[in-house]
Amino acid sequence: MVRGGQLALTVLVTWFIVDRVGLTLEGLGGIEASAWIPALIPFLAASGILLGAYFLSAALWGRIVYDLGGPKLGVGEAIQLYMIANLGRYIPGKVWQIAGLAALGKTAGVPAATGTGAAVLGQGIALVAASAIGMGAFLTGPEPFRTGGMIGGVAIAIVIVLCAIPRVFASLASAWFRVTRTEAPESLGAVHGLRWLGLYTVNWAMYALSFWVLSVSLDLGGSLVPVASAFAAAYVLGYLMIFAPAGLGPREGLLIAFLTPHLGVAPSGVIAVVARLWTTLVELVPAGIFWSRYVARTGRVAGTVEG
Repeated sequence: MVRGGQLALTVLVTWFIVDRVGLTLEGLGGIEASAWIPALIPFLAASGILLGAYFLSAALWGRIVYDLGGPKLGVGEAIQLYMIANLGRYIPGKVWQIAGLAALGKTAGVPAATGTGAAVLGQGIALVAASAIGMGAFLTGPEPFRTGGMIGGVAIAIVIVLCAIPRVFASLASAWFRVTRTEAPESLGAVHGLRWLGLYTVNWAMYALSFWVLSVSLDLGGSLVPVASAFAAAYVLGYLMIFAPAGLGPREGLLIAFLTPHLGVAPSGVIAVVARLWTTLVELVPAGIFWSRYVARTGRVAGTVEG
């Protein structure tokens, strides 16, 4: 019953957003088949940048684990654990990826509280970084968007300043743990907020750039800033809709809404659909390979820990 309610809400929210921008199934159906097929070289470049961004996210989780007093994981080990845990993002709710990291991290000697804390903290900082990148979608959009962008920009600037003050950042991080109903690690006082935020901003610049290169592969036009930042903005707003697994549906609707002023409604619909398939493929294929290797090496299903 709960799953049915989540599905109904996802469909309703997605329909509302798409209906507001005027996209119809007939409009998508009228697009030539060739418009859905990306050019090979830029598509491969976009996929490489996206995969690099996924791997950097994993390495940053490993770095936060270490900064919080946990063991120093190798980059390859952190990538494997993180990518396998990412499979949990496709289950409704936002806890399964974090739970997976906690369980998998224990097999690498990471205390559960530290692994969970690093995931929750990294998640919060990544949302701030993605919001900063996503402000471009508001500031380059129609007038109502620009007003929201200016307000959001000021708020993000304040957060960035506060992250530079260790005690203030520790307080903000503690509040974030309370909001997410997770236990803060004991070593939270030894934080490096501004450094983490800077690294996650680079991480999200890579995600946004990969999306723009994808749009180039589809020959849709559009300038770098409005197109790339739309991807980040749609991610953040879609993330807040916890009823949708991996933001499926609402994120695409929001992406169409942000891109329509720059690309037109039908091309925006094309890239929203292609981008969902593309991001899922680039994430799930490596994750599946890592998962199969993990099972072959350990002899147990990923995400379980022997007592």
